[in-house]
Amino acid sequence: MKKLVSVQEVDNEGLISLLGEEVELWCFNYIYTGTLVGVNDTCCLLEHAKVVYETGPLSEKGFKDAQACKYSRYIMLSAIESFSHVV
Repeated sequence: MKKLVSVQEVDNEGLISLLGEEVELWCFNYIYTGTLVGVNDTCCLLEHAKVVYETGPLSEKGFKDAQACKYSRYIMLSAIESFSHVV
């Protein structure tokens, strides 16, 4: 069934609103976490980035196996399935 939907674009929403915050980026193959320090049309930049290899129970704080990256990490926006602010 097709529905008519009204989309309203809001400035400074989405990833841009999380600049300077610690975020989780759930991507096609991995989960990345770190401080979001940059966003452009194609990618975002995480400092103090970690790659999550095993989540453990999602009801617990933190991940069972999150490995720190040696350098800052660029993530392609097209690979991100969902994202959130880390509380």
